[in-house]
Amino acid sequence: MLSKVARSQTVSLLRRGLHSSAPSAVSVATKKTVQGPPSSDYIFERESKYGAHNYHPLPVALEKGKGIYVWDVEGRKYFDFLSAYSAVNQGHCHPKIVDAMKQQAEKLTLTSRAFYNDVLGEYEEYITKLFNYHKVLPMNTGVEAGETACKLARKWAYTVKGVPKYKAKIIFAAGNFWGRTMSAISSSTDPTSYDGFGPFMPGFEIIPYNDLPALERALQDPSVAAFMVEPIQGEAGVVIPDQGYLQGVRELCTQHQVLFIADEVQTGLARTGRWLAVDYEDVRPDVILLGKALSGGLYPVSAVLCDDEVMLSIKPGEHGSTYGGNPLGCRVAIAALEVLEEENLTENAYRMGVLLRRELMKLPSDVVTAVRGKGLLNAILLAKPTHGDIIRLAPPLVIKEDEILEAVEIIHKTILSF
Repeated sequence: MLSKVARSQTVSLLRRGLHSSAPSAVSVATKKTVQGPPSSDYIFERESKYGAHNYHPLPVALEKGKGIYVWDVEGRKYFDFLSAYSAVNQGHCHPKIVDAMKQQAEKLTLTSRAFYNDVLGEYEEYITKLFNYHKVLPMNTGVEAGETACKLARKWAYTVKGVPKYKAKIIFAAGNFWGRTMSAISSSTDPTSYDGFGPFMPGFEIIPYNDLPALERALQDPSVAAFMVEPIQGEAGVVIPDQGYLQGVRELCTQHQVLFIADEVQTGLARTGRWLAVDYEDVRPDVILLGKALSGGLYPVSAVLCDDEVMLSIKPGEHGSTYGGNPLGCRVAIAALEVLEEENLTENAYRMGVLLRRELMKLPSDVVTAVRGKGLLNAILLAKPTHGDIIRLAPPLVIKEDEILEAVEIIHKTILSF
């Protein structure tokens, strides 16, 4: 399923007023003239020649973004319906976040955690009060937040729960995606992620998603430290669990003294029409993972939120990062969170999501078999796919009603062309 999803992002960028695809890449690097900006084809060839081939991007070379729009090097304008996998919830290059970054960049960018800085504590106080947790551990990328949660869970299991040393287990749900480090691929069920990279991390166990009986069976093992799960599985194709699943997860984890870790890196920060996707079931995980939109797409910032019982399991020197908690990242994160609050983007994501799904449901049923999502994290399922059967549609949360309607019209024309 994941590989199909990865190949199905063909309408993540929607040409305004057009529905034809961009030209395919050809070898034209030698044709570039000295004067003028590089062409799309030149950019495709240059990346292929000098860069690792660990991505296979769509043939669109972008050079500018503003709000919900991006422009390629030839000046063509697109709706961005991927939002850098929810990293630009606030829209591309939001002026408040850009301004915060500029001002801090001219003052102090990095000290490492060898010293205090004057912004970290301000950020820590703001984000912990916002989400009602005792402590935050700042990192840089979403996958680092996941790695941090795994380390915290293991250390907590040994020092608090009393699991025998190095016997702790962490449970994951099939279809999960939280990155491509060795730990992340060790918990993956997607061969594209893990095949050829073993041996894998021990102490990980995988159970079906949206299956409370399977979780209850797994938690019979007293060595289980944590269950790490996405409230909605984004990379798997916007898979939404049954109502009551997250409540059941909370109850089972509490009953068996197991940490409930919610991976909200993609689903959090207003994307689903709530601050956190777990808010739909009014549950409070033991650990929350945030990233992506935590910096509005300007700078890598991630965070792990939990209470003292868990966080203080790790002592000085046992975990960290040179850039984690740097003043530039902290200032950007404060501005990014303030934008979500000040512009009521949670409410807008909810309302625009209702509108988007309503309009998408009008698409021909012989081509689009289902529409699913929450807020502005949505997907359509295709009946006769040529490059996968799921297309995700996740625009920046600043999108307005008329823009939703215009984008759906482009999608409708594209669907008819099938």
